[in-house]
Amino acid sequence: MVRLDVDDVRLSARKGTVRLYGKGGKPRELELHAELRTAYTEWRDERASWTGAQDNPTFFLNHRGGRLSVRGASAVFTTILDRAGLDDEASAHVLRHTFATTMVRGGADLVVVADLLGHARLDQTRRYTLPTAADRQRALDLLPVDR
Repeated sequence: MVRLDVDDVRLSARKGTVRLYGKGGKPRELELHAELRTAYTEWRDERASWTGAQDNPTFFLNHRGGRLSVRGASAVFTTILDRAGLDDEASAHVLRHTFATTMVRGGADLVVVADLLGHARLDQTRRYTLPTAADRQRALDLLPVDR
């Protein structure tokens, strides 16, 4: 997110996309959820009044008008976690696991989840979504049986 520039977020009345850069600088585009589009629009409007906004293409600015650093983003994230009352064990990595697990448990196809996470191989995604005993039992309950 610290590499995100204003031009990487494209919004219209009905849809929006964001271009993200993963490991190795590989770009990928993701569609934005409707609520996130609203939040991005509000931030973009607020950002316009920040120091350095007109001179800097970065989407998330620090208090001096420069690009938000990884350390600065981590501090913002920690503040959000504290205000939400989440424990110290929470991290961006834990939220990534939670995202993947929630998607899979909600019925999303593993291939779709892998795409959203930016994984090239399904075995990478599988590590985020290891099944519980309840998951295995639900899967077994889907098998047809003769009565």
